[in-house]
Amino acid sequence: MLAIKSWKRRLRKWRNRVARHILSTRTGREMLVNAVSPKVLSMTADCGDHLMTFSPHDYIGRKIYRKGHFERGNVDSLLGILRQRNLLTRDAVLLELGGNIGTQTLYFALSQAFRHIVTVEPDPRNFKLLQTNIDQNGFGEHITAINSAAGDSEGAVDFFLHRDNHGKSSALRQSDQDIAIIVPVKPVTAILAEAAIAPEEIGLVWMDIEGYEPVAARSMRPLLERRVPFYMEFSPVFYGPDGSKAFIDHLAQFYDNCIVFFEDRQVEMKITAMPTDIDQFDVLLLP
Repeated sequence: MLAIKSWKRRLRKWRNRVARHILSTRTGREMLVNAVSPKVLSMTADCGDHLMTFSPHDYIGRKIYRKGHFERGNVDSLLGILRQRNLLTRDAVLLELGGNIGTQTLYFALSQAFRHIVTVEPDPRNFKLLQTNIDQNGFGEHITAINSAAGDSEGAVDFFLHRDNHGKSSALRQSDQDIAIIVPVKPVTAILAEAAIAPEEIGLVWMDIEGYEPVAARSMRPLLERRVPFYMEFSPVFYGPDGSKAFIDHLAQFYDNCIVFFEDRQVEMKITAMPTDIDQFDVLLLP
């Protein structure tokens, strides 16, 4: 009997060592997070220099669990470009439209590149995690989070929750499977006033709001007139050919040049030369 118990203990230890080895790999982590029960609503991961709480059932959360970050390189690359061009000042404020659960928000905060951050997120699922991630990393005084959509008027707007990718939730319906809710909407100028930040304090706008960018941009004229560096996801797939041209024409009233981030390269060009035949790409509008 003792021999059997001893053998079983050794077998368990071996099994646990093998399991830890497998689950410590990227493939193993992917297997584990995909197998998480629907009853597990959130998980918290130690990502090295910060903690991140996320839904294991969401695309962004699963990617964080597998890789330890979500597109952190985009933030690092952008900050590098801004520093190289002397477009960063430590006393400036970052305005982030589309904060999601706080991935980029925290990366910017950890970089200490900005005096303060105002982050705006309308999806109530994301906003709860965004606030958790701000607080558990000790950034409560450094980041102001506002639960609202950014638009060209103040009131309420229909909003559509993506079931599997909370980063795809939008004021534009993308699928019949989306869950329709109503969220508050405010112009960018009103958002800044609520955060007690003057437009003159903004040193960078970061915007990724899934196709609603042209609407939000109409409400930030004081920032555009100052030619604040403006990084956004540009989405002809949402705007359509005419909408894309109209948005480019609007931006070209204020900016002359930009850097377009393709998958394999960065290209500086005139605003008016921005492509409209690509579904989505990131672009930095240069002062």
